[in-house]
Amino acid sequence: MGEEVVNAIDGIDFEFLRGQYWSIMGPSGSGKSTMLNLLGCLDRPSEGTYRLGGEDTGKLDDDALSELRSRRLGFIFQSYNLIPQLDVLDNIMVPLMYQSDPPPDGEARARELARRVGLADRLSHRPRELSGGQMQRVAIARALVNDPDLILADEATGNLDSQTSAEILTLFDELHGEGKTLIFVTHEDTVAARAERVLVMGDGKVLHVRDNATGEVKYTENAS
Repeated sequence: MGEEVVNAIDGIDFEFLRGQYWSIMGPSGSGKSTMLNLLGCLDRPSEGTYRLGGEDTGKLDDDALSELRSRRLGFIFQSYNLIPQLDVLDNIMVPLMYQSDPPPDGEARARELARRVGLADRLSHRPRELSGGQMQRVAIARALVNDPDLILADEATGNLDSQTSAEILTLFDELHGEGKTLIFVTHEDTVAARAERVLVMGDGKVLHVRDNATGEVKYTENAS
């Protein structure tokens, strides 16, 4: 309602490469969630360009963006965002329902992912019958069912106990080992340490990037 303009993301020029594993960190209000929403095509930039796999997403209409999300992106949310009326199997298959031409093996794929995340015996259960860790496993399987190019997660282990969190992070390590591109927002140093690189934000800018393998920290022009 006021006249002050707040730039949630301010002049960032950055590139994430296929197959990389990133964590995004920063204090509340630093722009982490906005960055994730832009990467996931949930928001559009008011200025500038976002290219996903070389495609300018700003030139796509809402239907084309929805199709792109359903085919190329996988989302994992802290609050799970499961549909309470659907059982585990149908929740996993939700992204396929939005595809104009869903794969014929979609159900078989969903069942295999449920097995992989340890929920093969919970397919007919609804979210209210699951623990927090089990609901997050459903969310992970749902994010993978469309074989996405990019997996995005917002505090994916924030609501989990330490043992379940460790199991989920191990699964993420396996996905990265299979060549998946992962970008996670987190406030936990132990979670960020699992990634290859950590991008630290502040006031809508990229302040620095840390390579976890070498410990090298690179400060960017945005930090000035």
